This record gives sequence, C-alpha cells and structure tokens, in this order.
Amino acid sequence: MLDTTKSATCPVHAPTDHPKIPAERVGVLVANLGTPDGYDYWSMRRYLNEFLSDKRVIDYSDWLWQPLLQLIILTKRPFTSGAAYKSIWNEDANESPLMTITKQQVEKLTAEMAVRYGDQVMVDFCMRYGNPSTKSKVAAMVAAGCTKILFFPLYPHYAGATSATANDQFFRALMQEKWQPSARTVEAYFDHPLYIEALAQSIETAYAELENRPDILVCSYHGMPQRYLMEGDPYHCQCQKTTRLLKERLGWDDTEITTTFQSVFGSEVWLKPYTVDEVARLAEEDGKKNIAVCAPAFSADCIETLEEINEEIKESFEEAGGETFTYIPCLNDDDAHIKALAAIVEANLKGWID
Repeated sequence: MLDTTKSATCPVHAPTDHPKIPAERVGVLVANLGTPDGYDYWSMRRYLNEFLSDKRVIDYSDWLWQPLLQLIILTKRPFTSGAAYKSIWNEDANESPLMTITKQQVEKLTAEMAVRYGDQVMVDFCMRYGNPSTKSKVAAMVAAGCTKILFFPLYPHYAGATSATANDQFFRALMQEKWQPSARTVEAYFDHPLYIEALAQSIETAYAELENRPDILVCSYHGMPQRYLMEGDPYHCQCQKTTRLLKERLGWDDTEITTTFQSVFGSEVWLKPYTVDEVARLAEEDGKKNIAVCAPAFSADCIETLEEINEEIKESFEEAGGETFTYIPCLNDDDAHIKALAAIVEANLKGWID
C-alpha cells in the first residue's frame, strides 16, 4: 500500500522558504474495474450511473442512451444489482469481495516489490468506477514523491471497455497535476508464460481435489458486443489464445476445454457462445453432466464470478440436467498469480529502476 513515511526536504541551494519536496520514488498503481460502496439503492445507483455512462462501455449517442439509462435502467437495476451484491458481500469488512481481494493482492505485490527494490517503489490500487478513485490515488502518489508511475490495469486481456477506459481515466488524472510524473501503462498479459502457468496450476489443483474428473472445462470470459470485434477490438482473439495456451500447457485435447462468453447486456448480438446457454447445451445435447467453469479474464473474484457464474450459470446447467458444477476461483492472491504480476511489473520498470 501507499508509503508516505519518507520525509520531504528542500532542494540543495534553495532558499529557506522553498517548498519541501519528498524523496523521489517510482509508483506502481494497480487498477481494477470498481465496486459500489454498498448494496443499498443509492450506492448502487451512483456506481451504475458512472459505469454505464462511460462511452467505452456503452457507446450509444447520449440523446438515445441517457434518457433510457436515467429514467428506466437506473430506476430498476439498483434493486436487482443490489440484491446480487448483498448475496456475496463481505459483511465483516463491509465491502465487496473484489475490494477485499484487491487489497490482498496489493499487500502481497508490495512485499514482492520490497524484496526487489527496497523502499524505492510504492504500490497502491485504484478503481475505474467508485472508490478509491484513480484521480485520488494519482494525486496521493505525486504528493508522496512519485516522479514516475507505472499504471497496471489488472485485465489479462485488452478491451476498450476495460483496459482502455482505465488508461483513459489515468491520463485524465495526470492532467490535473501541476508537476506531472512520467507515466507508463502495462499492456495485456493474456499470453504471458507465468500467467498461463498460474492458470494451469489453479486448474490442476482444483481437479486434484475433485472425486470425479469433469467432462469438460468451460473457460468463461466476460462478453462484449460482436460489433466491437468487427471494429477492431482484439479481446476475442486474445481470449481464444489464452484458452489454447492453457490447453497446451495442461496437455489436453480440444474435447476437454471450451471458450464461452458471459454477462450479455442489451439487445445487440454479443460474442458467442453465451456461457449461460452453452452450459445448458452441454448438459442437454452433449450429455456432459459434470463440468467445471473458470474465468480467466478476471484477476479477482467479483459479482460476475461469485454471483453470475456460481449462481445464475450454475442454475442454467442444473435445470438442463447437469449434475455436478464446479466453479474454479479466479487467481486472486494466489502466490503463482502474484509471482506473475511481479514479473510483469519488473519488466515494465526496466530503464526506470533496475
């Protein structure tokens, strides 16, 4: 987390009234999607309004989209989304699982950076939507002496609606700084060997604990409109490559693993096959009564995995005659995952700090 203990001093030869300047550091700012502050109506409405008003997420014209969003969607959806969040909420910490897990990830990543760089690097996190905001964390890092910031969106796969909008917000935050730090962003790491290895280990560990081996592993990625792929977004291709690399690392054949897409929203055609439909088809048509599902596009378990996959998608499978449904958690703060993230950070810091 953010370390602000280093003392600030005046530059050598500066007049006595010169403002003190903190010792220089390099900042690593990890970013995830975001979370509401609570599952009550108004917390949900604020969060959904920010999320669904983002042009990277919903690119319809304002004259068409905003009346629908403000008058209909944000009147009803905070209730249903709030109920979904309530079902997974970390009541002890009064926060969503995504917040809890992100804190755990950053704590471990901070320790890894301390081993490599001592106190020269500080690590913190922000959320694209909700709190802590990107703007507040950039300002805090600058105030703490970060003259260089590596911005790391925790999305293995690039998409305009995830990585790009996180980067957009980071650059907007930099625009507010009087003394702007140097900046870098981390590219998608969907095919990084250590990321694939961490995924494979998580699958192997989960399978080893099961009494019966699943008939198939469903790799469920977050969906997006098919139109985005046609417009040049590389997300679909990167997801397919991750599944292929995972299959090769596990030594499986094509019948043991498949790629699907979840979280369909609106009336457009999205990337197919849809997870909720495909798990039902696997049970009904292919006779696969024992399946496992993982979510490689998510760095941490969240509403889309804990509620959508482990409740809605599971229900679809069981209603179609499926018998055993195993959800394999995201990599979260698993040591192999942190090792991968640390290696990616180290590679991106070269030239700044070695």
